[in-house]
Amino acid sequence: MLRVLAERWRQKMRTIDFPRNHPPLSDRFRGRPLLQPERCAGPGCGTCTAVCPSGAIGTDASGLFLDLGRCLFCGACSAACPKGVISWSDDFRMAARRREDLVLRGGPPPGLFPLEKERRQLFARSLRLRQVSAGGCMACEADLNVLTTVVFDLGRFGIDFVASPRHGDGVAVTGPVTRNMRDALLWTLEATPEPRVVVAVGACAISGGIYRGLPETADGATELLPVDLFIPGCPPHPLTILHGLLGMLGRLSTGEAG
Repeated sequence: MLRVLAERWRQKMRTIDFPRNHPPLSDRFRGRPLLQPERCAGPGCGTCTAVCPSGAIGTDASGLFLDLGRCLFCGACSAACPKGVISWSDDFRMAARRREDLVLRGGPPPGLFPLEKERRQLFARSLRLRQVSAGGCMACEADLNVLTTVVFDLGRFGIDFVASPRHGDGVAVTGPVTRNMRDALLWTLEATPEPRVVVAVGACAISGGIYRGLPETADGATELLPVDLFIPGCPPHPLTILHGLLGMLGRLSTGEAG
């Protein structure tokens, strides 16, 4: 017992001081992509679009865009582009309330604003989510689980995961929603009392990710459920998830929201 107490004293406080302070991230961390469309050689180049495994990069009448909802953060585009059009920041703030805000064109981070007043007042201090793995690879699921550890301590914000949707305030979906999980997901949402929230975690849940277009999947939860929060990544960093949840609940200052 004395050795345990001594080790606990040596380690000091392990819970990060977020959102007041942002902890340092690994040099290998790929945060929000930075686009410099003015460097692009034009639609005829196609170097970055050819190597993107999920079709996240494209061009339209407005020029080059990158869809965070499809992006796997593999880095193949930046490695292939000879003009350095795409680079990676260390900014973990990427969650958005609207699907269209995940489409980047070189401007500011995605828009993150709180729920409407009624649900915000109801859930701001206590939010219980039923997590549904709808065919996920367990990477997004693992990072959701990491949020409950002493480092992030999700519970200090009044947010937690529950075993039954009847005890929940909403659902957090991961995975591309496979054919075998489609009905289970819909039944889970139906069992969650209203008013409720829906959170799509990871590229697969948002758009189908690398499985987009396959007949075995529903291309994510976006077309099936009324998603309130989109958290991009493959998988999203725990800070990206936490930042998105707090932003949705109106628990961030203007500067912290991005």
